[in-house]
Amino acid sequence: MCRATFVLGVLASLARTARYQHHKAGERLRATLENMSKHVIHADATPKQGGGPLPATALLLAAGRGERMRPLTDAHPKPLLKVRDKPLMQWAMEGMQRGGVTQLVINTAWLGEQIPQHFGAQFVGGADDHMQDASSLTSMAPMQLRYSQEGVDFGGALETAGGIVRALPQLSDVFWVAAGDVFAPEFVFSAQAFERFKASPQLAHIWLVPNPAHNLQGDFGLSADGLALNVPKPSPEAPTNEAQTVASQRYTFSTIALYKRAFFEAPWCNIPAGNPQGIKAPLAPMLRQAMDNQKVSASLYEGPWTDVGTPERLAQLNQTFKTHLRP
Repeated sequence: MCRATFVLGVLASLARTARYQHHKAGERLRATLENMSKHVIHADATPKQGGGPLPATALLLAAGRGERMRPLTDAHPKPLLKVRDKPLMQWAMEGMQRGGVTQLVINTAWLGEQIPQHFGAQFVGGADDHMQDASSLTSMAPMQLRYSQEGVDFGGALETAGGIVRALPQLSDVFWVAAGDVFAPEFVFSAQAFERFKASPQLAHIWLVPNPAHNLQGDFGLSADGLALNVPKPSPEAPTNEAQTVASQRYTFSTIALYKRAFFEAPWCNIPAGNPQGIKAPLAPMLRQAMDNQKVSASLYEGPWTDVGTPERLAQLNQTFKTHLRP
């Protein structure tokens, strides 16, 4: 009798322990889901009737030929070249994921089939040993990936504006754009910046960087009240001191930006919706026109940033990494 009572007591204790552990696991799951919801950027629109995908809140540009990177890009698209042991474009993807992006469009052209072959339809990664601890991995939702295949549809890349308009039917009313061949590992794709821009009257918000050695004259200016300025480049005939003064007022466009759908529609853009004819169009003239109308805001980013445009810059990034790893 005593032995039976003892066994029943043990079983009851084990049942209480199991219920407690189940309750704590539920609490941890709820906390994780709540934390994820705080950091996810929500699209402006709902899926189309019939259960279509949510509009994407980011576009990663990965369609370029990478002529200056030859022969490295003869066999691989430039965004898949390895920088610090991972594909170059993955650095931006991880940053977007940390910022709460859950729906991403990637445009492709040159050797474009390799990119969906590598990443597939979902990006679950995002861990970076140098940026975050392991416990934060549970707070990041996977990114669903879609592809705007300019090479398949038109035989080549459509340039920046043409590519964005082509991808526009898959994008939200507000969305991030970054280039897959730019290395900016510490840039924060902030949900707060997204919401702030969404509530602003601007059509675009761009991030500028201090001028690198290969672009000393810069691209755009920055006003004291945070507007991007269409400051003309100095004339080749201008005196040296005048040219230096103008250059000091200009910064380099990082390629990272937030845009509103309206910027890629009339009257700012004359490409038909979805770019069905595959019109090639650069972005800079559109930005300059909008700047002249005070429709573009800007921020200065001073963290690590490299336009990986030549084999030498790629080698330098990887050599710096190897030196850092040496004991």
